[in-house]
Amino acid sequence: MAYPLHETSSIHLGSHDATSPRLALRWLRERTRNVTDQLDTAYAQPGRYWLRDEHEHERALTYLITGTAYQLTLHDENTRYVLVAYPPGVTS
Repeated sequence: MAYPLHETSSIHLGSHDATSPRLALRWLRERTRNVTDQLDTAYAQPGRYWLRDEHEHERALTYLITGTAYQLTLHDENTRYVLVAYPPGVTS
């Protein structure tokens, strides 16, 4: 979801029903790359760092395997982007 500042409604950024925790993490990586590619360099840095952080990816995968959702939040000066991967079979 994207939450623009000074707006009352959010923007749905897409969803995907993954069949495994690993595929859910892959989707999260793809969405993070899509959002990061659209941000100015300074705001994109946390997302780019996360995309290279294998330790954090393993942590996210552990969350998903054990039935816990994993959330990544990015932002720029106007919008907060909240990307969430839910374990397969769980919805928001």
